[in-house]
Amino acid sequence: MSDRSPSPASLAPDRLPSSPVLKYYLYQATVSFGFFSPVFTLFLLDRGLDYTAIASLSVLYAVLTVVGEIPTGYVGDRIGRRASLLLSSVFMTLSILGFALVRSYLGLAVLYVLWTLSLVFRSGTGDAWLYDTLEARLRSDRFAHVRGRGQSVRQAVTVVTMLAGGLLYSVRPTLPFVASGLLNGAGVLVLLTFPKNRQYVDGDSGGSDDRTDRSNDALDTVAALGVLREQLTRPRLRWFVAYAALFFGVVVAADTYVQPVSTETLGVPVASMGLLYAAFAGVSAAASYYAGPVRDRLGVRGAVLAVPVVLGVALVAPLLWPLLAFPAFFVLKGSRSLLHPIVTQRVNDEVASVGRATVLSAASMAYALVKLPLYLLGGAVADATSALVAVGVLGGVFLAGIAAVRVFASPLAESESDPVSG
Repeated sequence: MSDRSPSPASLAPDRLPSSPVLKYYLYQATVSFGFFSPVFTLFLLDRGLDYTAIASLSVLYAVLTVVGEIPTGYVGDRIGRRASLLLSSVFMTLSILGFALVRSYLGLAVLYVLWTLSLVFRSGTGDAWLYDTLEARLRSDRFAHVRGRGQSVRQAVTVVTMLAGGLLYSVRPTLPFVASGLLNGAGVLVLLTFPKNRQYVDGDSGGSDDRTDRSNDALDTVAALGVLREQLTRPRLRWFVAYAALFFGVVVAADTYVQPVSTETLGVPVASMGLLYAAFAGVSAAASYYAGPVRDRLGVRGAVLAVPVVLGVALVAPLLWPLLAFPAFFVLKGSRSLLHPIVTQRVNDEVASVGRATVLSAASMAYALVKLPLYLLGGAVADATSALVAVGVLGGVFLAGIAAVRVFASPLAESESDPVSG
């Protein structure tokens, strides 16, 4: 293997991506849930669950995420980012394949536990691996661009698998889960080719030139808690994370009702849900692809002020005219894909490399914590009225929350490193 350093020309952003970036894109292609995502809620309803039971599973997921984010972020810093991502892919594959076999509520709850473990092992670790890899081999300020384009690759794969998933579901409802399990299982093979971050050990027994003393570079438990206390109690980062948590919480809670509103209120045939979700994924892919340019043009402050307000208004609008739910759902899907890489880069820019996975996992924990009351609120409203009303109420709560955060704090002040003022 050649030891030559890449030439400056190969690092130019307009040239072909480097090998680690290409592997990252390939990995993103394997973590798609497109085969079953257009029918997942409908599948659970078909299994005999009601909205209350589905909401309770979502609450279980959110609680486990809150409990698991800090330990798994610590594991990502301790045993290495690649090893943590491997655990994530294994748990996810087992969970998805399990949905093809399990029918009882208790069994589904166990699968949700595996699902949650997968996501919390990945949530901060994947972004930390990418940021450190770019920092060591390319430029860390390319994070939003690479992260956004990687997400767009995943969304592009999702479009194709959604269309195939609709056909598979019409043959047998469990086939989309089998296909998705095989796709996610392929991610394990891709991860084995990932380079290790220079500062971290991946826990294998083989020799490695990039090993360093864990006492110097990896966090112990006390250090991890110290990093969190130092980083997340700073007003600028603390209120920014709170604002982002409100946004992501509302997006996830409202997304629960897209399928029942589409089929029951808007009259979309179940067989056509794959096509509708493919359109959602196309919009999300475009939004993710332009996350970097949007950040460059508007700055962090402009992006995180404008997009959530548009989303809140869009969610409330269907209460006046149900057909407005169609554009509202497109805004719902696209806004998350647009803001996620922008928000994640802002948090990355605020913390040091050692402990970055821990801090990012703590931010994801905050996002999950906010979901709890939103899940319960949406479920109660949906049971008492309808899924459409639940979406509108979540939008109204979101707009009120945005106003409250802006009154009591200023979480959106530009950091000194932001290239463009909003």
